[in-house]
Amino acid sequence: MTTSLKNQITFTRLPEIEPDDIVAHMCDPRVGEHMPLLTSEWDRAAVAEFVAAKEERWARDGLGHWAILVNGDYAGWGGFQKEGDEWDYGLVLKPEWFGLGTRISRKAIEFAMADERIPFITFLLPPSRRNLRALDRLGARFVDEVKHDGARFFKYRLETE
Repeated sequence: MTTSLKNQITFTRLPEIEPDDIVAHMCDPRVGEHMPLLTSEWDRAAVAEFVAAKEERWARDGLGHWAILVNGDYAGWGGFQKEGDEWDYGLVLKPEWFGLGTRISRKAIEFAMADERIPFITFLLPPSRRNLRALDRLGARFVDEVKHDGARFFKYRLETE
């Protein structure tokens, strides 16, 4: 797929996506390469649990993860999840859309900058991620190495105010 500027990026809620599309996405081995917390197989039941958990975050926090559409087609999921007092940003794209990660993230960050609840965003990246220049271009700064659910991550922070 092309990553031209003609691609229209929109965010919608995860229940709008066919479960089989999410199963296929999350079962692609290229997706799991940089997801140390992805330890079990995805099937329709796993998708139902995942979507319910993400919708619960929306109900509790008023914000959560979106399904990301490019030209109306499901491209992945991502967005903000409240972790304690911090809003963590995550993005999990289908491999054919990996090249749009920075553009999608910029759109999400614009949303965060307009939301007074979000004074800063955190990013947790596994050590397997070698190319971190996109975070530098976004203005994020390295904070520390942290453990989350037993896995090691590099934590970055981006001020939004």
